Amino acid sequence: MSWDMRAQIIDPDRRAKRDIPEGRCYSVAMSPTILLSNDDGIDAPGLRALAGALEPLGEVWVVAPDRERSATSHAISLNHPLRLRRLGERRFAVDGTPTDCVYLGLNHILGDQRPDLVVGGINHGPNLGNDVIYSGTVAVGLEGALFGFPGLAVSLTTGESDPDFSVAAEVTAGIAAAMLASPPSPGVMLNVNVPPIARADIRGIKLCRLGYNDWAEAVGVRHDPRGKPYYWIGGERGARDSVADSDNNAVARGYVSVTPIHYDLTDYRSFAYARALRVDGFEAGVDELGDGPIAYPPHPRSAPTG
Repeated sequence: MSWDMRAQIIDPDRRAKRDIPEGRCYSVAMSPTILLSNDDGIDAPGLRALAGALEPLGEVWVVAPDRERSATSHAISLNHPLRLRRLGERRFAVDGTPTDCVYLGLNHILGDQRPDLVVGGINHGPNLGNDVIYSGTVAVGLEGALFGFPGLAVSLTTGESDPDFSVAAEVTAGIAAAMLASPPSPGVMLNVNVPPIARADIRGIKLCRLGYNDWAEAVGVRHDPRGKPYYWIGGERGARDSVADSDNNAVARGYVSVTPIHYDLTDYRSFAYARALRVDGFEAGVDELGDGPIAYPPHPRSAPTG
């Protein structure tokens, strides 16, 4: 996978090859449309760096939370209204979750204009292994994938208070250009983690599986001025795991990790186990799923091919 964004050639006829209804309006020169969000908030340095790096690739629309919304996972606001503030021509703040931002971006702000890529980041901190279950950054890319658009989530794996996002922004722009030139199957997003090292020290880009983060099982107990207890959860994380070709280990060795993720969370490896279970009083239904991986399910929002 090339990651030099200047080396990527975006097919100018690519839109004509997709199922685009007549009458839809697109930006000047039919340049790609990129929807960008995050979970660190609209003023986060990582978001600003990434927006600048993506500008040469197309028309960037930023719709991000009005404050930090880290670890909100794929939460969506259904029981209270959302407020939307326009901060620039294509820059908006939402008093909701990252998923709210993508939903509003896709279904309201962009109107009939379809994005070519939905991007989350650059997150300040890692989203490795089982972090993706909790991550609002990953939810941005996954929400795009749920709607049938290519998704991308990028994180800089550092805990420093004021990190340099320039290398991660360059890497992301290169990966984004490659995805625009060759989109993944509908429903797929890429989760990317960039080590906090100099550009020259990055060993390359490596395909990885999700690893496992063994967070310390820690609950901190404090007391407020009235003597009532409150709690902080979490702890220190390990830098590596024992999972072969994991994203944790790749980043620890100086690689940029790239992990494809699909919204279909079915565990195909457990078909035989689940099929063998017997529940008293119920007949076992017959399935045709087999015992191994099966083809991507048809995406209901994708145009039929062939």
